[in-house]
Amino acid sequence: MSEIRDVIIIGSGPAGYTAAIYLGRAGLKPLVVAGALTPGGQLVNTTEVENFPGFPDGIMGPDLMENMQRQAERFNAEIVFDDVESTQLDETVKTVTCSGGDVYQARAVIIATGSYYRHLDVPGEEEYSGKGVSFCATCDGFFFRGKPIVVVGGGDSAMEEAGFLSRFGSSVTLLHRRDQFRASQIMVDRTLENPAIDVMMNTVVERINGDGKGVTSVSIRNVVSGEAGELPANGVFIAAGQVPQTAFLGGALELDDHGYIVVEGASTRTNVPGVFAAGDCADPVYQQAISAAGTGCRAALDAQAYLESLEAEAAEA
Repeated sequence: MSEIRDVIIIGSGPAGYTAAIYLGRAGLKPLVVAGALTPGGQLVNTTEVENFPGFPDGIMGPDLMENMQRQAERFNAEIVFDDVESTQLDETVKTVTCSGGDVYQARAVIIATGSYYRHLDVPGEEEYSGKGVSFCATCDGFFFRGKPIVVVGGGDSAMEEAGFLSRFGSSVTLLHRRDQFRASQIMVDRTLENPAIDVMMNTVVERINGDGKGVTSVSIRNVVSGEAGELPANGVFIAAGQVPQTAFLGGALELDDHGYIVVEGASTRTNVPGVFAAGDCADPVYQQAISAAGTGCRAALDAQAYLESLEAEAAEA
Protein backbone atom coordinates (compact mmCIF):
# COMPACT_ATOMS: atom_id res chain seq x y z
CA MET A 1 0.00 0.00 0.00
CA SER A 2 3.04 2.26 0.12
CA GLU A 3 3.06 2.65 -3.67
CA ILE A 4 0.47 4.99 -5.18
CA ARG A 5 -0.07 3.96 -8.77
CA ASP A 6 -1.42 5.99 -11.64
CA VAL A 7 -4.28 3.69 -12.64
CA ILE A 8 -5.96 0.55 -11.38
CA ILE A 9 -8.23 -1.34 -13.79
CA ILE A 10 -10.85 -3.56 -12.17
CA GLY A 11 -11.88 -6.23 -14.67
CA SER A 12 -10.16 -8.05 -17.51
CA GLY A 13 -12.47 -8.56 -20.46
CA PRO A 14 -12.10 -6.71 -23.77
CA ALA A 15 -12.69 -3.37 -22.01
CA GLY A 16 -10.20 -3.92 -19.21
CA TYR A 17 -7.42 -5.33 -21.38
CA THR A 18 -7.86 -2.65 -24.04
CA ALA A 19 -7.62 0.06 -21.38
CA ALA A 20 -4.47 -1.65 -20.08
CA ILE A 21 -2.92 -1.72 -23.56
CA TYR A 22 -3.51 2.00 -24.10
CA LEU A 23 -2.37 3.02 -20.63
CA GLY A 24 0.66 0.76 -20.85
CA ARG A 25 1.70 2.31 -24.15
CA ALA A 26 1.37 5.72 -22.47
CA GLY A 27 3.95 4.61 -19.90
CA LEU A 28 1.50 4.52 -16.98
CA LYS A 29 2.08 0.85 -15.97
CA PRO A 30 -1.54 0.08 -15.03
CA LEU A 31 -2.47 -2.58 -12.49
CA VAL A 32 -5.22 -4.92 -13.73
CA VAL A 33 -7.21 -6.77 -11.07
CA ALA A 34 -8.38 -9.49 -13.42
CA GLY A 35 -10.52 -11.66 -11.16
CA ALA A 36 -9.71 -14.91 -9.41
CA LEU A 37 -12.02 -17.33 -11.21
CA THR A 38 -13.03 -15.79 -14.53
CA PRO A 39 -10.22 -13.56 -15.87
CA GLY A 40 -11.06 -12.53 -19.40
CA GLY A 41 -14.79 -12.11 -18.84
CA GLN A 42 -17.56 -13.87 -20.72
CA LEU A 43 -15.47 -14.61 -23.80
CA VAL A 44 -13.45 -17.25 -21.98
CA ASN A 45 -16.63 -19.34 -21.87
CA THR A 46 -17.45 -18.97 -25.56
CA THR A 47 -16.27 -21.03 -28.49
CA GLU A 48 -15.65 -19.44 -31.89
CA VAL A 49 -15.87 -15.66 -32.19
CA GLU A 50 -16.52 -14.70 -35.82
CA ASN A 51 -17.47 -11.02 -35.54
CA PHE A 52 -14.39 -9.51 -33.90
CA PRO A 53 -12.55 -7.48 -36.56
CA GLY A 54 -9.15 -8.69 -37.67
CA PHE A 55 -9.87 -12.42 -37.53
CA PRO A 56 -11.39 -13.38 -40.91
CA ASP A 57 -11.40 -17.06 -40.00
CA GLY A 58 -12.71 -16.46 -36.49
CA ILE A 59 -10.93 -17.00 -33.19
CA MET A 60 -11.76 -18.96 -30.07
CA GLY A 61 -12.94 -16.75 -27.22
CA PRO A 62 -10.28 -17.91 -24.74
CA ASP A 63 -7.57 -17.38 -27.37
CA LEU A 64 -8.75 -13.82 -28.03
CA MET A 65 -8.62 -13.00 -24.32
CA GLU A 66 -5.20 -14.62 -23.92
CA ASN A 67 -3.90 -12.53 -26.83
CA MET A 68 -5.26 -9.35 -25.24
CA GLN A 69 -3.69 -10.25 -21.90
CA ARG A 70 -0.29 -10.90 -23.52
CA GLN A 71 -0.52 -7.63 -25.43
CA ALA A 72 -1.29 -5.70 -22.21
CA GLU A 73 1.64 -7.40 -20.45
CA ARG A 74 3.90 -6.55 -23.36
CA PHE A 75 3.31 -2.88 -22.52
CA ASN A 76 4.11 -3.40 -18.83
CA ALA A 77 0.62 -3.82 -17.44
CA GLU A 78 0.73 -5.73 -14.15
CA ILE A 79 -2.02 -8.32 -13.81
CA VAL A 80 -3.26 -9.66 -10.49
CA PHE A 81 -5.63 -12.62 -10.46
CA ASP A 82 -7.80 -11.70 -7.50
CA ASP A 83 -11.28 -10.31 -6.86
CA VAL A 84 -12.05 -6.84 -5.54
CA GLU A 85 -13.80 -7.00 -2.20
CA SER A 86 -14.30 -3.28 -1.55
CA THR A 87 -13.33 0.15 -2.81
CA GLN A 88 -12.88 3.66 -1.47
CA LEU A 89 -13.22 5.97 -4.44
CA ASP A 90 -14.23 9.39 -3.15
CA GLU A 91 -10.72 10.53 -2.18
CA THR A 92 -8.08 11.90 -4.52
CA VAL A 93 -6.13 8.70 -3.94
CA LYS A 94 -8.44 5.72 -4.49
CA THR A 95 -8.14 2.49 -2.51
CA VAL A 96 -8.97 -1.00 -3.79
CA THR A 97 -9.05 -3.94 -1.37
CA CYS A 98 -8.88 -7.48 -2.77
CA SER A 99 -10.26 -10.72 -1.40
CA GLY A 100 -6.75 -12.06 -0.84
CA GLY A 101 -6.02 -9.20 1.54
CA ASP A 102 -3.89 -7.03 -0.75
CA VAL A 103 -4.65 -3.31 -0.78
CA TYR A 104 -3.78 -1.09 -3.75
CA GLN A 105 -3.95 2.66 -4.24
CA ALA A 106 -4.10 4.79 -7.37
CA ARG A 107 -5.00 8.26 -8.56
CA ALA A 108 -7.48 6.90 -11.10
CA VAL A 109 -9.61 3.77 -11.33
CA ILE A 110 -11.32 2.19 -14.33
CA ILE A 111 -14.24 -0.15 -13.61
CA ALA A 112 -14.53 -2.79 -16.36
CA THR A 113 -16.17 -5.67 -14.52
CA GLY A 114 -18.70 -6.52 -17.23
CA SER A 115 -21.98 -8.30 -16.69
CA TYR A 116 -23.18 -11.86 -16.67
CA TYR A 117 -26.11 -13.51 -18.40
CA ARG A 118 -29.02 -14.51 -16.21
CA HIS A 119 -29.28 -18.29 -16.50
CA LEU A 120 -32.27 -20.60 -16.39
CA ASP A 121 -30.51 -23.01 -14.01
CA VAL A 122 -32.02 -26.09 -15.62
CA PRO A 123 -30.38 -29.43 -16.42
CA GLY A 124 -28.42 -29.36 -19.67
CA GLU A 125 -27.90 -25.59 -19.73
CA GLU A 126 -24.31 -25.67 -18.55
CA GLU A 127 -23.49 -28.94 -20.29
CA TYR A 128 -24.53 -27.60 -23.70
CA SER A 129 -23.31 -24.04 -23.32
CA GLY A 130 -21.46 -23.35 -26.56
CA LYS A 131 -22.91 -26.54 -28.05
CA GLY A 132 -26.36 -25.20 -28.86
CA VAL A 133 -27.08 -23.09 -25.79
CA SER A 134 -26.26 -19.46 -26.44
CA PHE A 135 -26.83 -16.08 -24.83
CA CYS A 136 -26.11 -13.98 -27.92
CA ALA A 137 -28.09 -14.22 -31.16
CA THR A 138 -25.82 -11.73 -32.92
CA CYS A 139 -22.81 -13.88 -32.07
CA ASP A 140 -24.19 -17.34 -32.80
CA GLY A 141 -27.34 -17.10 -34.92
CA PHE A 142 -25.51 -17.88 -38.15
CA PHE A 143 -24.55 -21.34 -36.87
CA PHE A 144 -28.21 -22.41 -36.77
CA ARG A 145 -29.21 -21.68 -40.34
CA GLY A 146 -31.98 -24.07 -41.36
CA LYS A 147 -32.31 -25.54 -37.86
CA PRO A 148 -35.07 -25.31 -35.21
CA ILE A 149 -34.44 -22.59 -32.63
CA VAL A 150 -35.98 -21.81 -29.25
CA VAL A 151 -35.72 -18.37 -27.61
CA VAL A 152 -36.47 -18.00 -23.89
CA GLY A 153 -37.50 -14.63 -22.48
CA GLY A 154 -40.16 -11.94 -22.48
CA GLY A 155 -38.36 -8.61 -22.68
CA ASP A 156 -37.22 -6.42 -25.55
CA SER A 157 -33.99 -8.37 -25.92
CA ALA A 158 -35.90 -11.64 -26.34
CA MET A 159 -38.12 -10.08 -29.00
CA GLU A 160 -35.12 -8.63 -30.80
CA GLU A 161 -33.26 -11.93 -30.71
CA ALA A 162 -36.28 -13.88 -31.96
CA GLY A 163 -36.66 -11.47 -34.86
CA PHE A 164 -32.98 -11.69 -35.72
CA LEU A 165 -32.96 -15.49 -35.51
CA SER A 166 -36.05 -15.78 -37.73
CA ARG A 167 -33.69 -14.99 -40.64
CA PHE A 168 -31.76 -18.18 -39.96
CA GLY A 169 -33.79 -20.89 -38.26
CA SER A 170 -36.10 -23.38 -39.94
CA SER A 171 -38.42 -22.41 -37.08
CA VAL A 172 -38.24 -20.05 -34.12
CA THR A 173 -40.31 -20.60 -30.98
CA LEU A 174 -40.40 -17.93 -28.30
CA LEU A 175 -41.12 -19.22 -24.79
CA HIS A 176 -42.26 -16.91 -21.98
CA ARG A 177 -43.10 -18.00 -18.45
CA ARG A 178 -45.85 -15.42 -17.89
CA ASP A 179 -49.13 -14.50 -19.61
CA GLN A 180 -47.88 -11.00 -20.48
CA PHE A 181 -44.66 -9.78 -22.01
CA ARG A 182 -42.33 -7.30 -20.31
CA ALA A 183 -41.28 -5.95 -23.68
CA SER A 184 -42.43 -2.67 -25.18
CA GLN A 185 -45.66 -2.92 -27.17
CA ILE A 186 -43.99 -2.13 -30.47
CA MET A 187 -41.58 -5.03 -29.99
CA VAL A 188 -44.43 -7.36 -28.99
CA ASP A 189 -46.46 -6.37 -32.04
CA ARG A 190 -43.49 -6.88 -34.32
CA THR A 191 -42.90 -10.36 -32.88
CA LEU A 192 -46.54 -11.45 -33.08
CA GLU A 193 -46.77 -10.22 -36.67
CA ASN A 194 -43.70 -12.19 -37.74
CA PRO A 195 -44.99 -15.39 -39.40
CA ALA A 196 -41.65 -17.12 -38.77
CA ILE A 197 -42.03 -16.88 -34.97
CA ASP A 198 -44.29 -19.09 -32.85
CA VAL A 199 -45.08 -17.80 -29.35
CA MET A 200 -45.84 -19.98 -26.33
CA MET A 201 -46.94 -18.15 -23.18
CA ASN A 202 -47.01 -19.49 -19.61
CA THR A 203 -44.29 -21.91 -20.63
CA VAL A 204 -40.99 -22.73 -18.93
CA VAL A 205 -38.03 -24.85 -19.92
CA GLU A 206 -37.56 -27.82 -17.60
CA ARG A 207 -34.56 -29.40 -19.29
CA ILE A 208 -32.28 -28.92 -22.30
CA ASN A 209 -31.67 -32.24 -24.00
CA GLY A 210 -28.85 -33.34 -26.29
CA ASP A 211 -26.87 -36.19 -27.72
CA GLY A 212 -23.56 -35.26 -26.11
CA LYS A 213 -22.44 -33.28 -29.14
CA GLY A 214 -25.20 -30.69 -29.26
CA VAL A 215 -28.75 -29.75 -28.30
CA THR A 216 -31.57 -31.82 -29.79
CA SER A 217 -34.67 -30.61 -27.90
CA VAL A 218 -36.06 -28.84 -24.84
CA SER A 219 -38.48 -30.25 -22.30
CA ILE A 220 -41.18 -27.70 -21.51
CA ARG A 221 -44.09 -27.30 -19.11
CA ASN A 222 -47.15 -25.05 -19.13
CA VAL A 223 -47.24 -23.38 -15.69
CA VAL A 224 -51.04 -23.00 -15.78
CA SER A 225 -52.22 -26.37 -17.04
CA GLY A 226 -49.19 -28.36 -15.94
CA GLU A 227 -49.03 -29.98 -19.36
CA ALA A 228 -45.53 -31.13 -20.30
CA GLY A 229 -44.02 -31.60 -23.71
CA GLU A 230 -40.90 -31.52 -25.83
CA LEU A 231 -39.83 -29.15 -28.59
CA PRO A 232 -37.20 -30.01 -31.18
CA ALA A 233 -34.35 -27.52 -31.04
CA ASN A 234 -30.73 -27.35 -32.09
CA GLY A 235 -30.28 -23.80 -30.82
CA VAL A 236 -31.53 -22.51 -27.46
CA PHE A 237 -31.06 -18.78 -27.00
CA ILE A 238 -31.57 -17.58 -23.44
CA ALA A 239 -32.61 -13.94 -23.30
CA ALA A 240 -33.55 -13.63 -19.65
CA GLY A 241 -31.53 -10.45 -19.17
CA GLN A 242 -28.07 -9.56 -17.92
CA VAL A 243 -26.81 -8.50 -14.52
CA PRO A 244 -24.02 -5.91 -14.34
CA GLN A 245 -21.25 -6.80 -11.91
CA THR A 246 -21.40 -3.64 -9.83
CA ALA A 247 -22.63 -4.86 -6.44
CA PHE A 248 -19.09 -4.77 -5.02
CA LEU A 249 -19.09 -0.98 -5.36
CA GLY A 250 -21.45 -0.68 -2.41
CA GLY A 251 -23.16 2.46 -3.71
CA ALA A 252 -19.90 4.33 -4.34
CA LEU A 253 -20.98 5.27 -7.88
CA GLU A 254 -24.23 6.38 -9.45
CA LEU A 255 -26.07 3.43 -10.99
CA ASP A 256 -29.22 3.28 -13.11
CA ASP A 257 -32.33 1.35 -12.09
CA HIS A 258 -30.83 -1.89 -13.40
CA GLY A 259 -27.45 -1.54 -11.71
CA TYR A 260 -25.42 -0.25 -14.66
CA ILE A 261 -22.87 2.47 -13.97
CA VAL A 262 -24.01 5.88 -15.22
CA VAL A 263 -21.41 7.72 -17.32
CA GLU A 264 -21.30 11.26 -18.60
CA GLY A 265 -22.46 11.47 -22.22
CA ALA A 266 -20.21 9.65 -24.67
CA SER A 267 -17.34 9.67 -22.18
CA THR A 268 -16.51 7.06 -19.56
CA ARG A 269 -16.51 9.54 -16.67
CA THR A 270 -18.64 8.58 -13.68
CA ASN A 271 -20.06 10.90 -11.03
CA VAL A 272 -16.84 10.50 -8.99
CA PRO A 273 -13.76 12.39 -10.29
CA GLY A 274 -10.98 10.04 -11.31
CA VAL A 275 -13.26 7.00 -11.66
CA PHE A 276 -14.19 5.74 -15.12
CA ALA A 277 -16.39 2.90 -16.35
CA ALA A 278 -16.04 0.82 -19.52
CA GLY A 279 -17.59 -2.23 -21.09
CA ASP A 280 -20.78 -4.07 -20.24
CA CYS A 281 -20.99 -2.82 -16.65
CA ALA A 282 -21.81 0.61 -18.10
CA ASP A 283 -23.58 -0.53 -21.28
CA PRO A 284 -27.15 -1.80 -20.99
CA VAL A 285 -27.68 -1.65 -24.77
CA TYR A 286 -24.94 -3.08 -27.01
CA GLN A 287 -23.03 -5.58 -24.87
CA GLN A 288 -20.61 -6.74 -27.57
CA ALA A 289 -16.91 -7.50 -27.27
CA ILE A 290 -15.97 -4.91 -29.88
CA SER A 291 -18.02 -2.13 -28.26
CA ALA A 292 -16.54 -3.02 -24.87
CA ALA A 293 -13.03 -2.77 -26.33
CA GLY A 294 -13.93 0.63 -27.76
CA THR A 295 -15.02 1.98 -24.40
CA GLY A 296 -11.87 0.52 -22.85
CA CYS A 297 -9.90 2.75 -25.21
CA ARG A 298 -12.06 5.74 -24.22
CA ALA A 299 -11.60 5.03 -20.52
CA ALA A 300 -7.83 4.89 -20.92
CA LEU A 301 -7.78 8.22 -22.74
CA ASP A 302 -10.19 9.79 -20.22
CA ALA A 303 -8.05 8.54 -17.33
CA GLN A 304 -4.89 9.82 -18.99
CA ALA A 305 -6.47 13.26 -19.44
CA TYR A 306 -7.55 13.26 -15.79
CA LEU A 307 -4.04 12.42 -14.59
CA GLU A 308 -2.60 15.19 -16.75
CA SER A 309 -5.06 17.64 -15.18
CA LEU A 310 -3.89 16.60 -11.72
CA GLU A 311 -0.28 17.24 -12.74
CA ALA A 312 -1.24 20.65 -14.12
CA GLU A 313 -3.02 21.58 -10.90
CA ALA A 314 -0.04 20.47 -8.83
CA ALA A 315 2.32 22.54 -10.99
CA GLU A 316 0.19 25.65 -10.52
CA ALA A 317 -0.10 25.23 -6.76
